[in-house]
Amino acid sequence: MNSLSGTQVTWLGHAMVLVKTAGGTTFLIDPFIEGNPKYPKEFVLPAKIDYVLLTHGHFDHISGAVPVAAGHGATVVAVYELAAYVAGKGAASTIGMNLGGTVQLGDAAVTMVESKHSSATQDEQGTHYAGVAAGFVLTIEDGPVLYHAGDTAVFGDMQLIRELYQPRLAMLPIGGHFTMGPREAALAVRLLKPAQVLPLHFGTFPPLKGTPDALAALIGSDVDVLRPQPGEPIQIRVPE
Repeated sequence: MNSLSGTQVTWLGHAMVLVKTAGGTTFLIDPFIEGNPKYPKEFVLPAKIDYVLLTHGHFDHISGAVPVAAGHGATVVAVYELAAYVAGKGAASTIGMNLGGTVQLGDAAVTMVESKHSSATQDEQGTHYAGVAAGFVLTIEDGPVLYHAGDTAVFGDMQLIRELYQPRLAMLPIGGHFTMGPREAALAVRLLKPAQVLPLHFGTFPPLKGTPDALAALIGSDVDVLRPQPGEPIQIRVPE
């Protein structure tokens, strides 16, 4: 297998994923570095990160947003209320959007899609409303369509994501407890029909017991369940 049109995807533990398109646009999704036992400590983030995408407001998805934005010149993209919250914490450049919306970011059209999860955020002032949880579809020029589901339960409208966007790579939580586990993720795969699945949000903490092997045992062999080590770039299947 070869990477499709130069797109590079690297899982960095938990739900954190680095995407670099062939055109050079760099996205970091759900940055969780400090306190993340799965983050590869030897990994060096690119000096320039163009966009940080946040699926929802929980600490294990946004704790790195402001430091990465400041240190790597990134614009933070999130649902409107969460973008405003992060701006208040020091992010100099933000884009607020909402479910169903699409923004063109470099050579990728980024669409915010539905997720079934909570999204409040917490700090020293207490708990704050942070909009709704979301997923992202990245439609890359001359490249693949990527879907990061964020934290979610399985839901029937994943079929609409397939019909509208036809993702080749689906990045899905499988750990259980706070998100869907392997059984539910297997149904998500049947609804989405991707060529490949990158499991997320498993094994980071004791309650997250789902495994890629358990997911693979529940889906057909025509879908690749990827099992990279954190920090190891994955290969995206080239369509035949």
